[in-house]
Amino acid sequence: MRMLVLGAGGVGGYFGGRLAEAGADVTFLVRPPRRAQLERDGLRIVSPRGDVTRAVRTVVADTLAPEYDVVLLTCKAYDLPSALDAIAPALRDATVIVPLLNGMAHLETLDARFGAPRVMGGSCQIDATLLPDGTVRHGGMLARVLFGERDQQRTARAQALADVLARTALDWEWADDILLRMWEKLLMLSVLAATTCLFRGTVAEIMAAPGGREAALSAIDANVQIATREGYPPSDTAVAMARERLTDPAGTWSASMLRDMEAGKPVEADHILGWMLARAAAHQVDVPILSLAYTHLKTYERRRAAGRFPGMVP
Repeated sequence: MRMLVLGAGGVGGYFGGRLAEAGADVTFLVRPPRRAQLERDGLRIVSPRGDVTRAVRTVVADTLAPEYDVVLLTCKAYDLPSALDAIAPALRDATVIVPLLNGMAHLETLDARFGAPRVMGGSCQIDATLLPDGTVRHGGMLARVLFGERDQQRTARAQALADVLARTALDWEWADDILLRMWEKLLMLSVLAATTCLFRGTVAEIMAAPGGREAALSAIDANVQIATREGYPPSDTAVAMARERLTDPAGTWSASMLRDMEAGKPVEADHILGWMLARAAAHQVDVPILSLAYTHLKTYERRRAAGRFPGMVP
């Protein structure tokens, strides 16, 4: 199985690097500066699950050919249009795209561009960041990939991907109910992004503030209503996990969206919170915390566009 990984940043670099470490046929589609960096230094991963530095195969857009079986799509949502243009030359008739983006909104975009049969469901759980020197830094032990056919079929191409992942040290799951699992992640992620961006703190700091716990729990309950009315009622286990993780008084974590905002980078406000709020409106569910956070993030985007945000990264 020939695999193309779009990008070698935090998510793509980590999962692609672990696949390459296990002997999988992996090529990274990168821009010329990142290619030069990888050719000079190799792909470097620093992780509590073991560091690795290795040479990897790379390709740039103008030399891409339709010769891949799987494309792992690991971009941020705001880069999705250019990402789809970039991977298009790599697709042959049987190529499948496995998106590992946050949220759900990208599925409609991918289906419209390439056709639904080409697109699996997919999700990942990891805290990984690309450092300025090109190192992929993995924080914590969590590094998990979920994938599956959206029509719940057990296909040969999903089996082939499972066989490749089985040779790695990654945590992974072939999920028949992948859309439900994606909804369950979005249920938690959208609340984490909303609360940590709106209140500008970690879970622990929010829990120590008056009203912090109540804000998180009310947003979780509203998201459960939205997912249920969309036809994907989350499991009791998923809801309990969201409540535990998002109200942990010792929780030192925050959403990557907060880190991006504080660094002056683009954010996935529309892709995560805007999309959820559109579903909330369709089902007449009130989600005040998500709504306030969305206003906060859209204000940030306007300030950033005008060049008025300290530490802004182009």
